[in-house]
Amino acid sequence: MTRNVLVIGLGLIGGSIALSCQKAPNTKIYGFDLYEKTRQQARELSIVHEVVDDVLQAASIADVIIFGTPVNATLDWLEKMKEWPLKDNVIVTDTGSTKGLIMQKGKELSEKGIAFIGGHPMAGSHKSGVQAAKTHLFENAYYILTPLEHEKEERIKELEDLLKFTLAKIVRIDASKHDHMTAVVSHFPHIVAASLVHQLDSEQQSYPMTSMLAAGGFRDVTRIASSNPLMWKDIVLQNREELLNQLNSWQDEMNRVKSILLSSEEETIEQYFAAAKEVRDKLPINTGAFYTTYDLYVDIPDYPGVISEVTGYLAEEQISITNLRVVEAREDVFGILVISFQNADDRENAQKCLSKRAKYELYMS
Repeated sequence: MTRNVLVIGLGLIGGSIALSCQKAPNTKIYGFDLYEKTRQQARELSIVHEVVDDVLQAASIADVIIFGTPVNATLDWLEKMKEWPLKDNVIVTDTGSTKGLIMQKGKELSEKGIAFIGGHPMAGSHKSGVQAAKTHLFENAYYILTPLEHEKEERIKELEDLLKFTLAKIVRIDASKHDHMTAVVSHFPHIVAASLVHQLDSEQQSYPMTSMLAAGGFRDVTRIASSNPLMWKDIVLQNREELLNQLNSWQDEMNRVKSILLSSEEETIEQYFAAAKEVRDKLPINTGAFYTTYDLYVDIPDYPGVISEVTGYLAEEQISITNLRVVEAREDVFGILVISFQNADDRENAQKCLSKRAKYELYMS
């Protein structure tokens, strides 16, 4: 018996899930997107087995419906779904990065007999859109499920059985705990990064050269400030209460730092950074929320053609890179050339490749 899966929203996330689920046996993947151009691209790229233009007809035969849409759009879809002709045993899930409002709507669906299981695949890319979709996007990343309290175990298991083909680490977490933890490690850091960039911008009025020196640590710390502003507007509004709590905690921490600086006690200041270093060094390097870069710093000599030489070595061993940049202000970094990779294995292979050349000094962050 064939299992029918409908993916609504064929961007990076929805498209990647669709590609992964094509590996599931006895499963047919249908796909729908509001934009005709995206539907056409999905057809050309074989993102799904069949792209549909009639979402209601496809939903009526679906055993599983996955929303790969932004949270606000998903909320609208879920409201409309209340009137859709669906199978009695259909399972509905989403991919949103905040779960509070989604689960409220999911509870309303549950009261109508529709099994809704919240979902959040914690991976992404510096690229977006259906053309960036990859079968392995979620491999080894956390895929969080937030089922309602009284959801039937067999329904959750059925969804997990499908999602295991993403090769992600599937875990179950209470929705409120999810929103708190993602506020700490993802949402709030985006606010901090944006605030640092705003502070840099204001400094340029008096010190125009400031931005020219904003490389190394500053660029790395604020990289996430380049994320989609519309998406982050929605996330901040949807997780507002948790973020306000984090802001209050941050202000308390900054007051503590201010007190430490005012004290001028060298040992206390050193201990503050030492404690932070100890915690930071223990963080896992191969998991996390949203897009994670795997950077390799290469201390290269300065002569014409050296960058093409380095990338040539990597090309010889078929190691792909996602980004490449030259650092000019090097006070707090360990190499002038920063090469970013899709995953930890590629970075490790690159390190081995370049380590064979004695003239390169390498450092992974």
